[in-house]
Amino acid sequence: MNYVYILECGDGSLYTGWTNDLKHRIKMHEEGSGAKYTRAHLPVKLVYFEKFEDKSEALKREYAIKQLTRNEKLMIVSANHLKNDE
Repeated sequence: MNYVYILECGDGSLYTGWTNDLKHRIKMHEEGSGAKYTRAHLPVKLVYFEKFEDKSEALKREYAIKQLTRNEKLMIVSANHLKNDE
């Protein structure tokens, strides 16, 4: 399985990434070894993810999310929370 995810960093910024092992990747970010950006903005919190069977589709989605504005990313995150609350 492939995942695209959004992390909320300690300073409130958002980080978007891709992985094929979500739990391991989040743990790496939390330990400061996931990415240079998140290492400088700890702590991090997983706020959104999507699953993909195909790696290329996940990479396309990661790119698309990275092109969004902060407000558009926040709308994706809040829509996800609404679904989880129901």
